[in-house]
Amino acid sequence: MVPADDHLIDLDSRFGLRDLLGLRGSAAWLFLLILEAVVALYMMRNFGQSPFWAALVSLVLMLSACALVTAIPVDPLPIPVALYAAAAPPIATALTVMTPEHDLVHETVWTAFASSYVLAVLVLRGRIRTAWVGVTAVAAVLVTIGLIGGHLQPGTLVGSLVPVGTVTAISVFTAVMRPMQRSLRILREDGMMRAAAEATMAAADGERTRQLSRLDRVARPILERIADGVELTAAEREECRLLEAELRDGLRAPQLVTDELSGAARGARGRGVEVILLDDGGFAGVPQWVRKRVIDAATKELDAINAGRITVRVLPLGRHVLATVLATAPDQDRRTEIDTDGKVTTITD
Repeated sequence: MVPADDHLIDLDSRFGLRDLLGLRGSAAWLFLLILEAVVALYMMRNFGQSPFWAALVSLVLMLSACALVTAIPVDPLPIPVALYAAAAPPIATALTVMTPEHDLVHETVWTAFASSYVLAVLVLRGRIRTAWVGVTAVAAVLVTIGLIGGHLQPGTLVGSLVPVGTVTAISVFTAVMRPMQRSLRILREDGMMRAAAEATMAAADGERTRQLSRLDRVARPILERIADGVELTAAEREECRLLEAELRDGLRAPQLVTDELSGAARGARGRGVEVILLDDGGFAGVPQWVRKRVIDAATKELDAINAGRITVRVLPLGRHVLATVLATAPDQDRRTEIDTDGKVTTITD
């Protein structure tokens, strides 16, 4: 036996026949509305042939089964839902056929006709075996009632065969469509992988362009002077030191590099403060206003410190504290924490 392809099995769980037929979104709700209307029209005939309570309970069972087999977004359907959808038709059939108000009920087994639609949709949702259990149960109920009555009437035989024929047709259709379904799954997966690769390349290219543009803007003038062989003054050498630190910030903490924070970091370094910016990726998925709050808190601390050392760090993903700003000055130490909700907490030692 050839082993199953785990990759294709994984695709099966995410792309079912429901997707192939386009039963998603508004189309799925339209399909549900039509299915409910058809089943209700069949079930309404029972109100003239069975007791009101039995017809009403049967109607509720069938309509709820229709809603579940259509609205649940998971393929194949969860087992509890599938079992309910398979059990509702034989129970509804038994209620309407076993409690007749006159003898003609055996000639018009309308619930069996409605059952064929519910069980057919159950096949489309990936529960073929469960649907056939429901078909067998409906047929067993009708044949048993016919035997108890002493003879099988034509209506009983027709009612027992309708779900069999409908579910057989849908089962054959499902088997025929399976190769196409698998091919579309593979094409869809390939398309998603290509789109992800293109998005990654576009993001990398955009970041590279941004970094080159920034490097050209801030470093070109001083690099041209060095290339010309001009002897740098003390102020220009200090400018080189600050520029090197800024470029290092762009590599260590690209998400922290803004005009506001970079300017504050440059000013602090010019006053002799050691500034370290670190980014461990915690900004991913964080709202922009929370990120700005981190930038504002770091800028405030950088503007306030005149000596010592300050470290601004964005923590890794999955932590409640998003970023920390640790300012170590000769007179006191101050730690500022910003959590993922944007709350700022300052602790002074």
